Amino acid sequence: MSKNMKVKAILVCEECNSRNYHIQRNKISEKRLELRKYCPQCKKTTLHKETR
Repeated sequence: MSKNMKVKAILVCEECNSRNYHIQRNKISEKRLELRKYCPQCKKTTLHKETR
């Protein structure tokens, strides 16, 4: 009964809307991730949100 509980997620920059990061997150969590990460297009650290 060992199912894969991970799902792929894409993080999008809030300022320039570029898709910079692909991550795996826990499927059980209902909240969308919001992380501060470096954006190569903006050349600064910005808020990145998960898309579906």
